[in-house]
Amino acid sequence: MSGIVIIGAGQAGASLAAKLRALGYTGALTLIGEEPVPPYQRPPLSKGYLLGEMELERLYLRAPAFWAEQKVTLRLGARVSAIDTAARTLTVDGETLDYDQLALTTGSRPRTLPAAIGGALENVFTVRTLADIDRMEPLMRNGGSAVIVGGGYIGLEAAAVAAKLGLKVTVIEAAPRILQRVAAPETSAYFRDLHAAHGVTIIEGTGLDRLTGETHVTGARLSDGREISADLVIVGIGILPNSDLAEAAGLAIENGIRTDEQGRTSNPHIWAAGDCASFPHQGGRIRLESVGNAIDQAELVAENMLGAGKTYEAKPWFWSDQYDCKLQIAGLNTGYDRIVTRPGEAGATSFWYYQGDRLLAVDAMNDSRAYMIGKRLIEGGKSPDPAIIADPAADLKPLLKG
Repeated sequence: MSGIVIIGAGQAGASLAAKLRALGYTGALTLIGEEPVPPYQRPPLSKGYLLGEMELERLYLRAPAFWAEQKVTLRLGARVSAIDTAARTLTVDGETLDYDQLALTTGSRPRTLPAAIGGALENVFTVRTLADIDRMEPLMRNGGSAVIVGGGYIGLEAAAVAAKLGLKVTVIEAAPRILQRVAAPETSAYFRDLHAAHGVTIIEGTGLDRLTGETHVTGARLSDGREISADLVIVGIGILPNSDLAEAAGLAIENGIRTDEQGRTSNPHIWAAGDCASFPHQGGRIRLESVGNAIDQAELVAENMLGAGKTYEAKPWFWSDQYDCKLQIAGLNTGYDRIVTRPGEAGATSFWYYQGDRLLAVDAMNDSRAYMIGKRLIEGGKSPDPAIIADPAADLKPLLKG
């Protein structure tokens, strides 16, 4: 059948396929996904969907009929086992498919705990797929207890939902503070206090020795000898790019599937986008794990597959919902040496990351105005005087005109 084949039916794969059709591509187009359901949003899984506030149909990125209308062949519940770059073929469930161009949007997978320390016990979960949440949901009942391993955003979001559902929640973080890898101490303190106010126990600077139980988990033994009982354990210790298929095919790997500035891999007929792909950025190379990047990069790759020759300019942004707090993040804070705090209205606040005089990133808690202005400043390469940022009476909007 040839044409364009996309491996990975998540946010990036769905965005890429839809964009190709929107750009007028009329050739054969196949989208292959390992899960048995049409492409869906992942962020609401551990929030609205698990809380029972969002129905399955609302998770879908497109109505199921969209794919047939757009003549996109969806192969769901299907696994690609090999790519032959010389023959330009791939093997999916024992069948050989031809391709003219191939896009890898294989996403990422959660890190798991080793079986030797209880990672394979029943009622130990990661938060990634619809099936994960469906298995977890019956245990998320008032009166139960949950241990969250990992104090990053995934772990803290899971803790917030469990607490809202009435569970007794304990978060274990081996690093000296929650969010240490991704945020400033000020942001860590904000969310530590927020979770404490909702009855969540956070244990920092203490590792996990092992999970306890014979067949299903009964608790967690910490590195300091303490034991905590648990009806379920949620593991949120980071994710890994799904690059094994690409590596087996001989493609260059560097913190995921290595691409050039246009999204092309080391093979001229194969492209990559989303969580699985690393790309050039400001003289270095990064890989972004976010919905925004998955959409933007995939849509640019779609253009370039049709000959546009455009360079991807990442505009990083992220968000996290915990209780009634909406955290919005603009930019990348790598290399910051100073935090400027800006108080907002009604308890809102934002933390502005500077490296010297240069504004790098903003964490805004329930302050969408600070987030939007910060995002536009960063994307415009503008760095306002920190004294103005720190003054809650100062109007930031004129900074956009400077």
